[in-house]
Amino acid sequence: QVQLVESGGGLVQAGGSRRLSCAASGSIFSINAMGWYRQAPGKQRELVAGITSGGRTNYADSVKGRFTISRDNAKNTVYLQMNSLKPDDTAVYYCSADIGSHDTRRMFWGQGTQVTVSS
Repeated sequence: QVQLVESGGGLVQAGGSRRLSCAASGSIFSINAMGWYRQAPGKQRELVAGITSGGRTNYADSVKGRFTISRDNAKNTVYLQMNSLKPDDTAVYYCSADIGSHDTRRMFWGQGTQVTVSS
């Protein structure tokens, strides 16, 4: 079974920093793109940052200059470093990965981790 498990969420003061991690495990043949999404109460899920297997990155305009996505291919892990956090960043953060397993390839999702930014 393929699983993605996030960690690192919690409560942080505005202006502070937080680092999220997401590790993939199971019957994995390959991982292409990985990314982070978030969903705030009453809002639709949105892409925060993405990274390809070669290290190319993209970010939502709202987090550019504050967040950094990275990955460790040897550990099948993707990270999201969040700096200068704002109350509007409060959301459940989900990691995702495009994973090939045996003869199939599809998007996998983690269970989500809550990030709350207080003012």
